[in-house]
Amino acid sequence: MTGRYAAGATVQVRHGSMSGHYRTPAYVQGKIGSVVRLHGEFPNPESRAYGATGLPEQPLYMVRFRQHDLWGDYSGESADSVVIDLFEHWLAPAEEQDV
Repeated sequence: MTGRYAAGATVQVRHGSMSGHYRTPAYVQGKIGSVVRLHGEFPNPESRAYGATGLPEQPLYMVRFRQHDLWGDYSGESADSVVIDLFEHWLAPAEEQDV
């Protein structure tokens, strides 16, 4: 398996277009998280939604976000988190992404 990011890498989710089909929740767009693991490479579901093959396959990552970073008024424990599976083209190194 190949991928740009290793476990522990800090990444920022890119903003996407609100039109068309995409598989990245709006509530994580622009947010910073940490890569947990690389699942492998899979067809891109965003292009498959329009009848394309989804090729070339894209790396898919499990990314952890702190609840406090996602929801400004979150009142739970500081260690609470959520994990989201995200394709590599939605991610950028946190220090390079200007959102």
